[in-house]
Amino acid sequence: MKTLLSCEFNMDTGCVELRYSDDSMISINCTAVEDEVANSRFQQSELDYLIYNDPVAYADLILNGDPKAYLKNVTEYKPLD
Repeated sequence: MKTLLSCEFNMDTGCVELRYSDDSMISINCTAVEDEVANSRFQQSELDYLIYNDPVAYADLILNGDPKAYLKNVTEYKPLD
């Protein structure tokens, strides 16, 4: 069974990169994900928070979860007054 060795955001490529013990790697293109699932700057902000603060949770959400449902539940819309 392969074990996750590292998970980090690579600012040069704009990808969250996961490295495993069997020398395999998964690279998630964050720009492509945002273009596909985020409908507003508020949703992009929620994804950006995960990318920078918890890349493991971001990778798990994209690979195993439902990012559209997640964004629908956590996004707060604050209109300008």
